[in-house]
Amino acid sequence: MATITVNHHQFFTRERGRGPVALFVHGFPLDSTMWLEQTERLSDVRRCIVPDLRGFGSSAPSLRTVLTMEEHADDLVGIIDVLGIERVDLVGLSMGGYVALAFAERHPDRLRTLALVDTKSTEDSEEGKAGRSAAALRIATEGRAGFATDMVPMLVSESASPWLRARLRTMIEAAPAESIVAALEGMKRRPDRTAVLSNIGIPVGVIVGEHDALTPLADADHMAAAAGAALSIVPDAGHMAPVENPAAVEAALRSLWGAVSPD
Repeated sequence: MATITVNHHQFFTRERGRGPVALFVHGFPLDSTMWLEQTERLSDVRRCIVPDLRGFGSSAPSLRTVLTMEEHADDLVGIIDVLGIERVDLVGLSMGGYVALAFAERHPDRLRTLALVDTKSTEDSEEGKAGRSAAALRIATEGRAGFATDMVPMLVSESASPWLRARLRTMIEAAPAESIVAALEGMKRRPDRTAVLSNIGIPVGVIVGEHDALTPLADADHMAAAAGAALSIVPDAGHMAPVENPAAVEAALRSLWGAVSPD
């Protein structure tokens, strides 16, 4: 674990393993601990680096009123620059997938492979944007507890254990309310990046929980078709496939990484 300073902002990062670097990007409104199962399982084949995004987890508080996907992507490039890393296998879940797509658009030469997990490449619908605005207002007026109560069941399958639900609640309730609001606005403003996948030129893997209600199979199919990518459907999992069925996600990542020669 280390703290890295990029553009005068401190980022907390977890690191485990040796080999080519895999950079993991957490979802909303979570933190780097959501990737613990994967970094433990994959540390024999990758040097796994997992930052807390700006304003989340143990990274420094953010004064941004909007946390854009582009800024998060540039932060990640700054982190690997400080670490002297040229290219990475990038893995993003949900909002982390939005960040990963912004990274692929802005810094394509820094990628070896791209894994998009329980996410989508399209922009929000007008209804979705309105929902994010309503959620931001609710957080600002009522705090995080009610938001977490409503959100946790949407993140997991019906079979998810009470322990896993409690773990997600801990992450959500630990996130600063202002960071949640700023991230909601940033996600609302993101563009459709399907075209990025159509022209990406590197191996792409798309992974989705079979019971994902937030970014369902149709979204995964859309990305896989655009990228000519392998599609992995994770059984017994909702939106949080990496923690609901770690073995299946591990297998999908190993398969994707096996398709390329390490640097």
